[in-house]
Amino acid sequence: MFLLQFESPSEKLGIDLIKLLACLNDWGWGQQANAASGMAVNDDCKLKFLELKAKRSYRFLIFKIENQQVMVEKVGSPEESYDDFTASLPPDECRYAVYDFDFTTNENCQKSKIFFIAWSPNTSKVRSKMVYASSKDRFKRELDGIQVELQATDPSEMSLDIVKDRAH
Repeated sequence: MFLLQFESPSEKLGIDLIKLLACLNDWGWGQQANAASGMAVNDDCKLKFLELKAKRSYRFLIFKIENQQVMVEKVGSPEESYDDFTASLPPDECRYAVYDFDFTTNENCQKSKIFFIAWSPNTSKVRSKMVYASSKDRFKRELDGIQVELQATDPSEMSLDIVKDRAH
């Protein structure tokens, strides 16, 4: 038996996390995480996204993973605000979202950019965070026309000011 010396508590936490991931893999959870990256996408997700992009029928879409499938949870009407959108995200659960952001450029031109937001609050369950993180790129590829991506673990990371900055 030997004793490991750690420089800091965070270094020990990193080692503990590696051990945990190894155990999860031994129990078969690794295969489930890999399967999550090939998660099914409900056709309604693509249809609603196309309506948002082409017809501007919606201001935002919120997507939820349920029963190994990404599905539309909520649609926001064109009149809804950014505050309405952020209030629609659950405070303790992960979600994907698309937001159609209208803005005026410095040259006084009206423009719009479609944001993809990966919402993963710190208070959500670790398993949920893992499933959403491993499925994000696959799902995002299904939505042709995303212009800006944001990842947020806290409302301050997706404030209106940040969205405005990223749009320009």
